[in-house]
Amino acid sequence: MSRTRILATLALSAVLAACGQQKPAAPGAGASGERRPPPSGNASAEQVAEESRGDVDCPADVDTPARAASAPADDVVGVRPGLTYDEAQNVVLCTAELLVASPPSTSGFNIKTYGATIRQGFSARFAEPRVEKTSQQIMKEMQDDFIARSGNAVRQDMKPGEAKWYVSTMGTPGQERVIAVAREEWFAEGRNPTMESVADALIRKYGTPTRKQVIPQVITLAWIHDPQGRFVPETSPNAMRCTAMSSPDGGTSFSPDCGLVIGAQVRPVRENPALAQNFQVGVADQAAGYELIVQTEQALESAEMKRRAEQVEDAAKNADGPQL
Repeated sequence: MSRTRILATLALSAVLAACGQQKPAAPGAGASGERRPPPSGNASAEQVAEESRGDVDCPADVDTPARAASAPADDVVGVRPGLTYDEAQNVVLCTAELLVASPPSTSGFNIKTYGATIRQGFSARFAEPRVEKTSQQIMKEMQDDFIARSGNAVRQDMKPGEAKWYVSTMGTPGQERVIAVAREEWFAEGRNPTMESVADALIRKYGTPTRKQVIPQVITLAWIHDPQGRFVPETSPNAMRCTAMSSPDGGTSFSPDCGLVIGAQVRPVRENPALAQNFQVGVADQAAGYELIVQTEQALESAEMKRRAEQVEDAAKNADGPQL
C-alpha cells in the first residue's frame, strides 16, 4: 500500500449497497464472538437475545483513556475510535437489552493477512423472534421478496424503537481497536421529536458543523477536522475531500490527509416532514485509522517473513535430503 495516499474502503459498502439491507445477527454470536450450536424451536426476541448475548457486564468497563478535555467529541453513545474490540462491543450491547452482536458478513479491508484472523469489526441489531417455518412458508416468503424486489418496493430493515450499529476495527490478532463507528436509531411510534430538535442535539454534542444541508427535507450535517485536530471550515478544500459516512450500511474511507470526521442525517416522517422518523450518526478517525491499517499489514508481513525464515533454518538442520 502506498504511503503517500491510500483510500482503504470497506468491502461492506459495495455488498450492502447491492442488497439494500443487513441481515439480523445470527443466534450464537454473543459478546465474546464465540460460535455455539444454533438453538432451535420457537423463541421470543427476549429469549433469542439472552441466548446470543453471552456474558455482558453493564455498565461497560472501559480502560482505554478518555479523550483529552480540549479534544472535540468523537463518540457515538460512548463508542469511539481507539477503544478495544471487546470494550466497544460491551458498550454497544449495554445500550439496549435486545441488541445482539455478530461478526461482519463481508471480507473487510483488502489487506494481506497471511492467514491471520483479524476481527475487522462487528454489527449489532435488535434480536427478532425465532419462528420455525414450514417449507411452504419459506417458499411463500421467497416469492414475496422476489415480487417486492421486482416492483422496486421500499422495504425497511428496522422497526420503530430499534437501533443498529456497525463498528469497524483493525489491529493485529487480539489487539484490534475501533477506527470507525456508525449507528442508526428509529424513534418509537408517537414519540417522534422534531427534525430541528434532533439536529440541535447533534450540534450541542459535536459543535458547530462544517456544513449543514437540507436536501430536500433530509437534514445532513458534517464535522470535519484535520489530522492535527483542527476544525475544517466549509471553505476549505478538505471540507469536501474528507467524507463523513453516517450509515451503518455504508463504507468508510481512510486518508492520512483527514482527521476526525463525523457525519449525521436526520430523516422525516412521511406524513409530517417536521417530525423525525430516524437519524444516523457516524464517526471515523481517518488519519489514525489509515496508520493502523498500514501498521497492521506491516506487522503481519514481518511475522510471516520471520516464520518463513525459521522454516528455512529448520529445514537446513532437519529436512530429508533427496534420493538421487
